[in-house]
Amino acid sequence: MKRLRRALLAITCLLSAMPAMGGGEFALAEVAPGVFVHAGKPLPLDAPGHDDIANIGFIVGSKCVAVIDTGGSLRIGRALRAAIQQRSRLPVCYVIDTHVHVDHVLGNAAFKADKPSFIGSDLLTAALVRSREFFLKQYAADFDAPADAAQIVAPDRSVAPGETLSLDLGERHLQLRAWPKSHTDCDLTVFDDKTRTLWTGDLLFVQRLPALDGSVKGWLGVIDELLKLPAPRHIVPGHGAVGSDLAAMLAPERAYLRMLEQGVRAQIAAGKPMDAAIREVGASEKGTWLLWGETHPHNVARVYQELEWE
Repeated sequence: MKRLRRALLAITCLLSAMPAMGGGEFALAEVAPGVFVHAGKPLPLDAPGHDDIANIGFIVGSKCVAVIDTGGSLRIGRALRAAIQQRSRLPVCYVIDTHVHVDHVLGNAAFKADKPSFIGSDLLTAALVRSREFFLKQYAADFDAPADAAQIVAPDRSVAPGETLSLDLGERHLQLRAWPKSHTDCDLTVFDDKTRTLWTGDLLFVQRLPALDGSVKGWLGVIDELLKLPAPRHIVPGHGAVGSDLAAMLAPERAYLRMLEQGVRAQIAAGKPMDAAIREVGASEKGTWLLWGETHPHNVARVYQELEWE
């Protein structure tokens, strides 16, 4: 069974990394009427193509278009903008960022000429300020040269954690909800009332190992709250395939995060240092997720830091 699972994961990784039809064309899927998704590739952030690893896309109303995440470079942001223009002559009125991570926000500047409202969590601007130097140093090639802070676009409108903002696209309303500290400290989801499509951002990873930069306890709490919402018909995760069963899609991630919390707590209780926890916690699950080696050690370290002094 483990060999079969590893083989399936390898095939998924290979297929996802292949160029789209049409010689590298920017591929889109209409997952519900007027809801378009470009699927990211399962690559690490230090690999060629790292600017195209997140699921991004847009929703078309009768009067305007809302973009949800813009990718990890101006190149990807421009490709997304061109794809929108091929499908609609309506203006882009909103660019919505689900959180601060580089693979979701660096394409924002591609939309500045459209003069949309850029929207995110109340805490997103501060997170972008904290990340600015890191983005400019580590991902300079993903900006227009010379890379500068003006190309990192912060929201001009925001949603406080625990609150909801409604946006009217014309005959289609979106509900934006900001969440407490979980995957990051500035996570936001988008729900399209018309098609009952939920964009989770990185609160949901499918097959790709969840990356933790916020709070494991907070993330588990947010998963509980997501499962209390009216059931969506279509779910767009931050990474991985679109689906229709939110509980089933969240189950592997929830189990992994619980394992992290319980495993690290046991290591701390036994007086073991962080490096031992990194070696030992979750070792038996290594073959069940993509990008384990790139992500799991970081996750264990973050949870250790969170739980060490509780």
